[in-house]
Amino acid sequence: MLLIRPPGVYGPQGDTDLLVSCLRRERLTGASRVLDLGTGTGVVALAAARSGARVTAVDLSARAVLTAWLNTRLHRRRVELRHGDLTRPVDGRRFDLVTANPPYVPADGPGGPAGAVPTAGHGAALAWDAGPDGRLVLDRICRDVPRLLTDDGVLLIVQSSLAGVQSTLTALRRAGLRAAVVARRRQPFGPVMTARAGLFERLGLIRAGEREEELVVVRGVRSR
Repeated sequence: MLLIRPPGVYGPQGDTDLLVSCLRRERLTGASRVLDLGTGTGVVALAAARSGARVTAVDLSARAVLTAWLNTRLHRRRVELRHGDLTRPVDGRRFDLVTANPPYVPADGPGGPAGAVPTAGHGAALAWDAGPDGRLVLDRICRDVPRLLTDDGVLLIVQSSLAGVQSTLTALRRAGLRAAVVARRRQPFGPVMTARAGLFERLGLIRAGEREEELVVVRGVRSR
């Protein structure tokens, strides 16, 4: 897909492809309401919009929101774009499907208090830095998104195995969702992960010399 992607905006990668493949399995109609969190270039929102669904996309980066707007115009798709922190721009609304490709890379530095705007990264690094355990944003999504789902509404989250897949499953189940891993893909480390391989080894997240991660998509469904 042809996309505009200026410097500082997270471009589609293996995690994006895996999330889009799972999105395409969902039954979306013209009446479906979809929310894409951390939209970046807007590629996941565009995939949802092709089904005819009513799509809203949110990003903390003003540059990303502008980029997504340009890409929706380029592909002639209607997407409502909001600038803000995760679910805050859509508080009080309900969605049939929420997708999220959040920052999940463990970073060597402090995280932040629960409910705070992510502060583990700066500039482009906001798209991947996620605190010492990689869960700075994942935990917020698990806590805040379930209340936005309609009955039988679905949440799709893509993350690395280095950021605690079981923690995501446990948090979503505690929030009342039926949660399971629905897709997996192993891939070599990219530049960001390779640069932090020593940190991951010290944290015990990978074996010495290991340079691969498993990406997973967790699907949570809100019970009636």
